[in-house]
Amino acid sequence: MHEQPIIVFMALLILGYGFFSKKAENSIITAPMVFLVIGLLVSFFDLELLEEGPKAGFVKPLMEFTLLLVLFIDGSTIDLKSLTKDKGLPIRLLGIGLPLTMVLGALIAIPLFPDVKPLILILMAFILSPTDAALGQAVVTGEQVPRRIRQTINVESGLNDGIGLPPILVCIALLSGSAGEGFDSNYWMGFVAKQFIYGPLIGGLIGWLGGKLVEMAFKKGMITTVYQMLASVAIAVLAFSGAEFFGGNGFIAAYVAGMLLGTKTELLRERMKEFGEAGSQIMILFIFLLVGMILVPLSYKLWDWRALVYAILSLTVIRMVPVAISLIRSGLDQKTIWFIGWFGPRGIASVLYMLMAIIQLGVEGYEQMVSIITLTVLLSIFLHGISAVPLSGIFKRKY
Repeated sequence: MHEQPIIVFMALLILGYGFFSKKAENSIITAPMVFLVIGLLVSFFDLELLEEGPKAGFVKPLMEFTLLLVLFIDGSTIDLKSLTKDKGLPIRLLGIGLPLTMVLGALIAIPLFPDVKPLILILMAFILSPTDAALGQAVVTGEQVPRRIRQTINVESGLNDGIGLPPILVCIALLSGSAGEGFDSNYWMGFVAKQFIYGPLIGGLIGWLGGKLVEMAFKKGMITTVYQMLASVAIAVLAFSGAEFFGGNGFIAAYVAGMLLGTKTELLRERMKEFGEAGSQIMILFIFLLVGMILVPLSYKLWDWRALVYAILSLTVIRMVPVAISLIRSGLDQKTIWFIGWFGPRGIASVLYMLMAIIQLGVEGYEQMVSIITLTVLLSIFLHGISAVPLSGIFKRKY
């Protein structure tokens, strides 16, 4: 088991960081920063484990488990009642801002990288569209930012992972050649049915039924607190596996299972959510460690002025202009609109979708895409992490 040293190392890092996590909670230093930097330092050692890079045997199951858990928790943490009451801002951001971000990202990338296939650049733009609110933790947890703004950023981050997945899957199918030659209508009808109908149906059914069964056992006093919490991981895995078995997309299934989780008991949902979040946090930090250990060393040689320009534009113009357009006549002032626009960090979803793509497509021919996504995420981790606390102060002064 040559992966054992890295697991032990990861355990020591989590324990060590945990001792200082309270102090770091409202500082400019975040956990993703720490784990990525340590991973980068480890990459300087000639470790056998790192030789295979993203093709290493442990990367695929780690990526799949982390992504299905992240998507399930994202879906389950959405408060549909609250969202229905104050749905204006999230719907604007997701219905107008997200598609505009995808389109603008592709339109800027294609002329900037004329030597790369347009479909690869479109895939890159789609992968860099979802946001990760956790990279600006102080924004979504601090009391300085008004609750409505915090919830808007959080809901957008939770929902855009799942909404952004279908077009990414279509691009991967086209690039992999699994779609066959050209646009075969029979193939695409089958592809859409399997990926985007079977997945949600099976995931929704398992999420609803699993939640109902756990709730029934909870009300009858049949299930202990520990197993109430473990149920979240079990339902997520069952939704993923069930959809994959029938040819549907497991990741979409996990997301919908979380959204339609069939329990309304607040205490039970909270326990399932807390355990799921703790489990996914471990996996997420592991992924950030691997970004430093594997993806940055693989990518930095391809970082040129064009990559840097696109990464900066992705975090600013490509994100902020669509957000500003989507929030026209929303009743928010300019400072708040640009604040929401800036806090659309690129993080774990972009990394996981990139890993999913290169595991299916391979690295060869996609080096430029991998390098740009890695650079964008790297900049986002530090820029959004450092700016979260000071920029949140504008609301303290305002209110």
